[in-house]
Amino acid sequence: MKRTAIYPGTFDPITLGHMDVIHRGLKVFDRIVIGVAENPKKCPMFDLDTRLAMVHESVADNPAVEAVAFTGLLVDLAHEHHAAALLRGLRAASDFEYEFQMATMNRHLDERIESVFVMAREDYTFVSSRFIREISEMGGDVSALVPKPVLKHL
Repeated sequence: MKRTAIYPGTFDPITLGHMDVIHRGLKVFDRIVIGVAENPKKCPMFDLDTRLAMVHESVADNPAVEAVAFTGLLVDLAHEHHAAALLRGLRAASDFEYEFQMATMNRHLDERIESVFVMAREDYTFVSSRFIREISEMGGDVSALVPKPVLKHL
């Protein structure tokens, strides 16, 4: 059976930092399912269908990666796709506190699912979807920070 990880997020939009986590995750896992969360509490710029489309277009050349939309518990998505782990990227120490709490809660919900953290490459430690949205809305150039399919949506 293939080792599968779920890489969850809102991906509003997906960035090259996210892509780096995916590529590096494939060194450990045979298959990565990107879980694009609906998460209306975050007030995303793009609707769920557009975010999912951007992710699909950005990973289309890799058969080991798929993207699905989801609502509800992350552990339920992991069960649905027979995933053994949740893949998460860390950019800074401040990310660790939130991710530690989430990993602990997910372990409480299902101790069989591990959380695996990948440190961001130095080139991407400053990249966040929020910054991409803000810079793009103000007319700034984000072409070096997002996959090409994302540019047409911004």
